[in-house]
Amino acid sequence: MNEFDLIQQYFSNIGPNVVAQSSLQLGVGDDCAIVKPSDGFFQAMSVDTLVADVHFPAKADPTLIAERALRVNLSDLAACGASPRWFTLALTLPEVEPNWLKAFSQGLQAAAAQFDIALVGGDTTRGPLSITVAVHGEVAPGQALLRSGGRPNQLVYVSGSLGDAAAALQFMNKKLSATQQDAGYFMQRYYRPEPRLQVGGVARMVSAAVDVSDGLIADLGHICKRSDIGATIDLERLPLSPALQRSCSEVQALELAATGGDDYELCLLVPETGRSQFEELAAQFGLPVTLIGNTNRHSGVQCLYKGSPHEFTTTGFTHF
Repeated sequence: MNEFDLIQQYFSNIGPNVVAQSSLQLGVGDDCAIVKPSDGFFQAMSVDTLVADVHFPAKADPTLIAERALRVNLSDLAACGASPRWFTLALTLPEVEPNWLKAFSQGLQAAAAQFDIALVGGDTTRGPLSITVAVHGEVAPGQALLRSGGRPNQLVYVSGSLGDAAAALQFMNKKLSATQQDAGYFMQRYYRPEPRLQVGGVARMVSAAVDVSDGLIADLGHICKRSDIGATIDLERLPLSPALQRSCSEVQALELAATGGDDYELCLLVPETGRSQFEELAAQFGLPVTLIGNTNRHSGVQCLYKGSPHEFTTTGFTHF
């Protein structure tokens, strides 16, 4: 099977059937895709590369690898308040394995259909297994959520629960014991993170946002640096799943939640005056949020545990 046969067989019809819509003029099969953005919207674009045995186990279920690859990229659109439209895929393979490709394309199709985004192009090549996904979305003028929009005396929220995906990695590396049910939950959270795209419904109440990919402290630190502010978070307020609380000590659970990353939840800053309306809107749009701290005029992120400053040996994941 050559490159073009591979693309035609496994990747020619991924995502919703948008071919008949005016937005997609030309999709998979040519040198470029041609799309027509919606009138009055700006495009939001992001790209991530996932490398085998760095971002996912090389021997993992290819269906889950595909879901993870698309979902973690969609989280970037969510953090910007954008709605997904199209994506491209660059897939590097050690060899052509039809069973692997079939499962991978099925996982990609499932995620694309769930989040209403279509594959419009990409590339395949031979080499060590890696997956690069570039997502394209749309956001109304003035509605994009940025890391630079934070101000002192605002409230810090996070969506969902934290630490579950980090617990999955600990479990896979035999550093954490868990029941079969809890381990299954952790693995689900790792391979199928939930991009919080419903944040668009509350975007007008949010001053700044970032997705938690490398660890809460590290990613909130990105907002602080870009906004020239500081933040204080209360570790006892961090939202922990029942599975995490059952599987870890309190200290271990809080460390995974604060520094582990890979949950792809959102960290959001909200003005104090908008607290009630924000929480009501979040509930209305099905966005689970927890208040964990506030911002200030200092620099960096400070953690409190039982009212006293607390420091971790690491703040999050770094590649280099």
